[in-house]
Amino acid sequence: MNSALRSVVIAEWRGLPEKKVRPDRFQRTAELLPKIMQRLGLRERLHETEVIDAWSKIVGDFIAAHSAPVALREGLLYVRVLQPALHYELEQVSKIEILRKLKQRFGSKTIRDIRFRLG
Repeated sequence: MNSALRSVVIAEWRGLPEKKVRPDRFQRTAELLPKIMQRLGLRERLHETEVIDAWSKIVGDFIAAHSAPVALREGLLYVRVLQPALHYELEQVSKIEILRKLKQRFGSKTIRDIRFRLG
């Protein structure tokens, strides 16, 4: 006989008070998954993938062909740029507009700033 079952039967026979039943800790997957992703640090990786996928739509085909977002860490989007002239253009002229579009699409908590790097 199972020891747990045996102890329950003996407790009933002796008339001992029943153990309190644990409350149901059921949670829906839709509620639980975001918490797990946050705990594992996957939420930022998910945002990173979304930003990389949307890069060409936000900046246009020409800029997307000569640059690529590399990483999104703690709200900073790192973008690799192939040409020095384009790096200057993005850093000095277009950065504010690109950042505004990114914040509008993904929120200001997801993307706080952009860092352009030659490479």
